[in-house]
Amino acid sequence: MNLQSRFFTRPTTYAAVFVCAALLAAGCASTTSGSVAAGGKGRSQLLLVSSDQVMQQSLQYYEQQNQQARAKGDLITSGAEWSRVNAVMLRLVPQVGAFRPDAARWPWQLVLIDEDTVNAHVMAGGKITVYTGLIRKLKLSDDEIAAVMGHEMAHALREHTREKMSQSAAGDLAISIGGALLGAGEGVQQMAGLGKQLALDLPFSRGMESEADLYGLELAARAGYDPRAAVTLWQKMAQAGGSNGPGFLSTHPAPGDRMAALEAAIPKVMPLYEAARRKG
Repeated sequence: MNLQSRFFTRPTTYAAVFVCAALLAAGCASTTSGSVAAGGKGRSQLLLVSSDQVMQQSLQYYEQQNQQARAKGDLITSGAEWSRVNAVMLRLVPQVGAFRPDAARWPWQLVLIDEDTVNAHVMAGGKITVYTGLIRKLKLSDDEIAAVMGHEMAHALREHTREKMSQSAAGDLAISIGGALLGAGEGVQQMAGLGKQLALDLPFSRGMESEADLYGLELAARAGYDPRAAVTLWQKMAQAGGSNGPGFLSTHPAPGDRMAALEAAIPKVMPLYEAARRKG
């Protein structure tokens, strides 16, 4: 490289690094207070994407999902099974204020989809979807349903979808700028993208899952559901083969690691559970 190209490239590199650093610094915040189950410590989150944008996309997906299920006759919004699951949600919702007061005013809503899928998920803003296969195949108790729902509600409280989208946007920006500055070919940038996925996206997803486990554990305990049911839930999930595959390529923690973390956290939330039970 001659002196002239070196002179122009280095300031450009510094400028790109400065821009990236400024964006990351501006986007760091925390959506909730800390969890007792997680030691009471909060965690800073990268939130470059607006909550309104995530909310809009989530509602679009939620409506599309419901329309498709309704067209097949699989959407359940009433009846004994729906009422049972909805009752668990209604006990959990008043407890969300312990983590973020604004969440108590969210339009929390449950839909039950009649499919054999062993799954549940939540959209931004408190739109919860549970599949009947989860309840029926695993023969879940109310305490175990609370463990599932608390976990899913924790994802919404922590705005993990927004955080994940922000991480992806920041990583893509860094790869794009770095590749252009270094003159990297398309193949090199694709390898860098794979490296980002393995080193950033998936580990953060596992971290979010672990975080949701702990926040959900506390949420269930505050609502008077036995937190020990979280362990029996994941024992059933493991027996059902819900977390197969190499651990480092999975977005979920290994079942053994997950249960060990929950067992370690349960003593921290048992006083909350016992206090809730005393209040009836």
